Amino acid sequence: MALRLGDVAPDFTAETTEGQISFHNWIGDSWACLFSHPKDFTPVCTTELGEASRLKPEFEKRNVKVVGLSVDPTDSHTRWAEDIRETQGSALNFPVIADPDHKVAELYDMIHPEVSDVFTVRSVFIISPDKKVKLMITYPASTGRNFDEILRVIDSLQLTAKYSVATPVNWKDGDDVIIVPALSDEAAKEKFPGGWKTLKPYLRIVPQPNKPEKKVETASAT
Repeated sequence: MALRLGDVAPDFTAETTEGQISFHNWIGDSWACLFSHPKDFTPVCTTELGEASRLKPEFEKRNVKVVGLSVDPTDSHTRWAEDIRETQGSALNFPVIADPDHKVAELYDMIHPEVSDVFTVRSVFIISPDKKVKLMITYPASTGRNFDEILRVIDSLQLTAKYSVATPVNWKDGDDVIIVPALSDEAAKEKFPGGWKTLKPYLRIVPQPNKPEKKVETASAT
């Protein structure tokens, strides 16, 4: 059965460019970003691994561990890392899983059978500390992943996991958020004492709760 949002991420043990890992143990109390590549020495993926390496401090700020995957073996990954450093200006600084037997790719339903029985689709999985899948994105081979968007979604996932809010269209960290409809006005008064702006009974706008307080222009707690 295909993996779905909210499912426990399949556990596995695999060799990587940084030694063997047991996936759930490796995640520990962190979040994880697992992203796959069709194969080594491919042009789009070379740029992605360089960008992910450059952005590693941003992932670490969010308590997120990054790990890549390709069906090629570790020695191929190591050679590819030299090209990544040379062409992208960022040395590979996170593990890349070697998956020559496709075990992990099949666990995560990454194989693209219409291309070949080994070609992995270019997927992203965000996994929370409780080891549940919180985000899945699949890209075509010709389109590079947007890591700014991946970081934005992580910000939203971590915010909404802690507070009774959802994030609106095009939200970025620091923007106003939406009080979830399941929270009554009475309960919202306790969580958001500064008030909120009611556009519709189901659409209540409030400043992001983990940021310095902003004045609500049209506050309503009724």
